[in-house]
Amino acid sequence: MSKLVVLQPTKQPPISLLSSSLSHFNGTKLCQIQYKRKVYQPKGALHIAASSTKKILIMGGTRFIGVFLSRLLVKEGHQVTLFTRGKAPVTQQLPGESDSDYAEFKSKILHLKGDRMDFDFVKSSLSAEGYDVVYDINGREAAEVEPILDALPNLEQFIYCSSAGVYLKSDMLPHCETDAVDPKSRHKGKLNTESLLESRDVNWTSVRPVYIYGPLNYNPVEEWFFHRLKAGRPIPIPNSGMQITQLGHVKDLATAFIEVLGNEKASKQVFNISGEKYVTFDGLAKACAKAGGFPEPEIVHYNPKEFDFGKKKAFPFRDQHFFASVEKAKHVLGWKPEFDLVEGLTDSYNLDFGRGTFRKEADFSTDDMILGKSFVLQS
Repeated sequence: MSKLVVLQPTKQPPISLLSSSLSHFNGTKLCQIQYKRKVYQPKGALHIAASSTKKILIMGGTRFIGVFLSRLLVKEGHQVTLFTRGKAPVTQQLPGESDSDYAEFKSKILHLKGDRMDFDFVKSSLSAEGYDVVYDINGREAAEVEPILDALPNLEQFIYCSSAGVYLKSDMLPHCETDAVDPKSRHKGKLNTESLLESRDVNWTSVRPVYIYGPLNYNPVEEWFFHRLKAGRPIPIPNSGMQITQLGHVKDLATAFIEVLGNEKASKQVFNISGEKYVTFDGLAKACAKAGGFPEPEIVHYNPKEFDFGKKKAFPFRDQHFFASVEKAKHVLGWKPEFDLVEGLTDSYNLDFGRGTFRKEADFSTDDMILGKSFVLQS
């Protein structure tokens, strides 16, 4: 009979957060675990130093990262244009955003409607406008970026949203910006884009987030846990649950994008951006429960190899250790995350899921497969 390890609810420390001072991880030695409890206070009123006004184009900007980035740029006095297909509203009032703040933002944001895959339109429309800076939030392939560079020969800076998923899987963690990359990664398009930027005579900066979370997140990261916690269901986590990962709040990512703007130290540089702490899968489940005011969850561990989930994804994270050092961004840019993990998850819950809004309906079909087998083996 195949073995299935089931973890029953026990009295354990509520959250396992691992310090980002860990320089190397070989699977046998972990840094000291710290426990932190803080009272929730809304955050996100970010204070950014003023800089010279720029004419800025954001490729994307209506879904998640760009929603927060565009607000910071407008507050700094920049002229900001969003390039989108126009299928979603150009602006939307954020939860907790005052009517006056939203009205001011809406009156200042500009929109350029088009398809970035229509390269001729991109070249003609951008060359006619002559932007100073481009933030590319949704670019996936180098071919999508080349016409932008061609259209703007006098571009002052191209700031690219890449991904920490480009790193080659390694036993030596955290990932640093100088680590080997994986040319076969599903993010190879972002790697090719970084190579293109290096080959062109352009001032570029690339930001590599790990897992991003926060209000309006369209990826089922924290939402996956919140759905199960709200339903009072056990949380199925693959294997031991001690896999270490890392999350960064979207508002902290937006701040990092501001810090590289016009910053000579960011010229032709790559920066990892995420939270300062690492967390185990089990610790993340407990952190989400704490953030939403739920009881400590029942966690069920399972072996993914014993199930055929078809095309469905049973767990929202890659089943491995995956985290990156943010020390370069802290020391070179002077950037520092405002949110710790529980505070950030609480912010996300209070401003999104806790208000009854979410991107995807709950789907517990894979959970039921796992829990059904768990019940049989315990009987």
